Amino acid sequence: MEEREEKFCKESLVVKTSRIFPIDTNNHNSLFGGKLMSYIDDVASISASRHSRSDVVTASTDSVDFLMPIRPTDSVCLESYVSHTGRSSMEVFVKVIAENLKTGERKLAATSFLTFVALDEQGKPTLIPKVVPQSQEEIMLFNTADERVKIRKDRREHSKAFASVVNTNAPWS
Repeated sequence: MEEREEKFCKESLVVKTSRIFPIDTNNHNSLFGGKLMSYIDDVASISASRHSRSDVVTASTDSVDFLMPIRPTDSVCLESYVSHTGRSSMEVFVKVIAENLKTGERKLAATSFLTFVALDEQGKPTLIPKVVPQSQEEIMLFNTADERVKIRKDRREHSKAFASVVNTNAPWS
């Protein structure tokens, strides 16, 4: 059995806080979902790189659950960290907190799970450290990861089967 380095979840922690400007909002006067998804992928990729200390690629975005709107009166704070690891893959958990800048009230606005793969200099998957959870939240995410991994694998197989029958001809042909 191979010995692998271990790192704590908190070693990959990334925190990003941004103000919501009118240009960032949609017709519902809330943060545009695509903008938030870009922030999520950004912080998650940094967490994955911090954990693996290598180049990484996004393998999947398992979910982005929008729980409440983020308004122009809020700031948006994203916290991400590696919550589970395989041999070369990392599950990254991202929580999004909206903070009303006048009252200080903070609410969980969204959650997301993404998977990244660490790559070596030749662009091939490379072995990464195991992750060690410490906090109650980290332990809960770590202990429930196997179920998410199974769902991910099943979804990927479904996606491959689906892709084999999807038409890729030019629509104007």
